[in-house]
Amino acid sequence: MKNLRLLSLLMIVASSLLFVQCTSDPIQGPAGRDGIDGIDGVDGIDGADTSAESCISCHSNTFRAPIYAAYETSFHSKGLTEGSVEYAGARASCAQCHSNEGFVDYITKGFVNPAGYYGLTEPELVINDNGTPDDDSDDYPELDDRGLPIYSNNPVAFVTSITCTTCHSDHKSFDFENDGNDLALRALEPVSLMTDGTVIDYGDGSNTCINCHQPRRTGPTDDGAGMFRVTSTHWGPHHGPQATLLEGIQGMLVAGAEAYPGVGSAAHRTGSTCVSCHMGATTDGTDGLHTMIPSSASCVECHSNGIPSDDFLASDMATLAGLLETIGIVHEDHPVPGTYSILEAEAAWNYLLILEDGSKGVHNPKYAKALIKNSIEALQ
Repeated sequence: MKNLRLLSLLMIVASSLLFVQCTSDPIQGPAGRDGIDGIDGVDGIDGADTSAESCISCHSNTFRAPIYAAYETSFHSKGLTEGSVEYAGARASCAQCHSNEGFVDYITKGFVNPAGYYGLTEPELVINDNGTPDDDSDDYPELDDRGLPIYSNNPVAFVTSITCTTCHSDHKSFDFENDGNDLALRALEPVSLMTDGTVIDYGDGSNTCINCHQPRRTGPTDDGAGMFRVTSTHWGPHHGPQATLLEGIQGMLVAGAEAYPGVGSAAHRTGSTCVSCHMGATTDGTDGLHTMIPSSASCVECHSNGIPSDDFLASDMATLAGLLETIGIVHEDHPVPGTYSILEAEAAWNYLLILEDGSKGVHNPKYAKALIKNSIEALQ
């Protein structure tokens, strides 16, 4: 029995020595070779700023509230003219510029709805046959006391007025540093005029303006007998010839003492843009920015010696208006249907061009002055 206990004790001691060897290494091995120095890594390229802050800088109520307030005072927000959204905004021939739906369709699709923008009732104009029922070439729509066409039915317009989303949609790129901030404007490309295809490029957001601020028709042409027929009380360049006046084109170059400046030579064409003049810094919150009313703050950036007067053509415009009234081709600033000499029609066109432009000739003073003065000289 004693021998058995001794044997067990020896086995326990031997086992404990084995555990010591497994859990420790009292014998130090030879040193390894030195490692090779590694090459420093290349710094990564900074990523685009995709943080919420980069979007919030514009897309926040704080940023947008003053824009909304300014736009509410603008001519665009008022529907442009009385009744124009319900009337012109729904008509296929007018909707491009008089309604949100028409402009968006024109820019995104290249055309407006050919049937117009109405509910269940299509419009039927009351047409005056001008006493010649067998000849529709001199027919024209009957107008109400506001100068708007009269319908035989009651068409229901299905359109909205010009709003933020009329001109603004989605950014083409969020890489503003390399691609520029397009302000999510729908129309930034150069514009081909609807009258003759002439391409005008004012750059940046100013090209958006050209889409609507251009004439709807070209000037009168000789019928071969030295005459021209005015067929409508709406004849003329229409209400938005600003781009062509600024460019110095599509006026009737009546011969006279005043020289016509070169195309595209106006200082407001070469030294500024629609946006810089009409949407520049505000002076008191009632002009500039999204009111689109030129501010003196914008003017003095170029006119450091003081803002020139805008009534330099007032007397000549009054003189020409009187001559045209006497002839009978214009009455209270509206054309009168009838047949006139080509010279009388050209003078009337020039008068309506400056009148409808709305800047009193300021967009292109030298060109406007030549058009009006030469027209007066030709009629006297």
